[in-house]
Amino acid sequence: MASSNHHVELKLEKFEAPQGLKTAAYVCIVLGLIGMIMGFINNPERVWTSYLVSFFYFACLALGAMFFIAFNYVTNAGWSTSIRRIAESFTSYLPVMLISGIVLILGFKHLYPWADAEQIHRLTGGKLIYLSQGFVIARILIFCVGCLVFKNLIVGNSLKQDITGDNKLTLQNLPRSVGFIAFFAIFFSMFSIDLLMSLLPSWYSTIYGIYMFSGMIQSFFALMAIMIVWLRHSKWVSGYITVEHQHDVGKFMKGFTVFWAYIAFSQFMLIWYANIPEETEFYLMRSHSGWLVISFGLLIFRFIVPFLTLLPRDAKRNDSVLVSVSVLVLIMQYIDIYWQVYPNFNEGTPVFGFYEISIFAGFAGLFLTMVLKFMTKNNLVAIKDPRLHEAIAHHVTY
Repeated sequence: MASSNHHVELKLEKFEAPQGLKTAAYVCIVLGLIGMIMGFINNPERVWTSYLVSFFYFACLALGAMFFIAFNYVTNAGWSTSIRRIAESFTSYLPVMLISGIVLILGFKHLYPWADAEQIHRLTGGKLIYLSQGFVIARILIFCVGCLVFKNLIVGNSLKQDITGDNKLTLQNLPRSVGFIAFFAIFFSMFSIDLLMSLLPSWYSTIYGIYMFSGMIQSFFALMAIMIVWLRHSKWVSGYITVEHQHDVGKFMKGFTVFWAYIAFSQFMLIWYANIPEETEFYLMRSHSGWLVISFGLLIFRFIVPFLTLLPRDAKRNDSVLVSVSVLVLIMQYIDIYWQVYPNFNEGTPVFGFYEISIFAGFAGLFLTMVLKFMTKNNLVAIKDPRLHEAIAHHVTY
């Protein structure tokens, strides 16, 4: 069987995780455990700040995948059917997000002023109620559990369809995806505010949730692009995943690069123009010493370089260029979250060392383990989705 558009034989083989990747994942997990144990003994505050950055980073990759899946169901997009299983593999991390989120709650007293009984009196009005510890914990658990439930419903139907071939499962996922997007729109904003913005309770931004959303989606498409390039040239998939899909994912990454810059500038410009003390505090903390370098670094390497590099059509179809930009975006996503968290604890020179590296490695090992396990257990393509033919025939004209 061959695609008339691409003249490539369609072939799908069972995925076998490379032993080197599995070993690397296990080594990373062990390194993460060592870093946490040493941190709890020597520097609890440092280990919890690093834990928060890495927790949020990998949660964004899984949540971005869920949003991508739901959005494509809602829009009845057929082009992405053959690459949807890649995104579904990222969602296999959501149970880990729930468990690691519960662990994060144990470190609240080391991270948040509102979790300290001696400092909570500084909050007044609505903030005192909104940032009450029980209310925050309830919101985080509702979001993590809710995402896991939607994942089981939506991705579960996709996997079930591989066995039954029932087209009704695709139709069932439409209202479920609408429900997830509505749930996500509300609770991801709260999730971002609760975990990151509330590190400095006196500061607030009305578009903070959108800012974190834009970075989340940009980084998701970056990882998606890397996976597409890898699988497109692998022995497991042939014909189903093409350079056309790679091109479109590259366009999405470029688009959300612009969207991230737009939201980042909007937030900064409005705060600078209003010049209200409780708003400017956030940027003042990031406008001196090494933090100013990082602030400009985000502008240059999260927006200008990826945007200009991905402008040409051929750049998105060039494996080495697309992967290089994707790696840069993933690095800058970490730096962005780091930039959100660390100045609240260290306004001087930025610190980065063993704790940050080891704990990030631990989360990366968990994420990779869950993704490889999912890919080994399931087909790499949703082979019985009724819209698969659209994905196979997909062709980008611009």
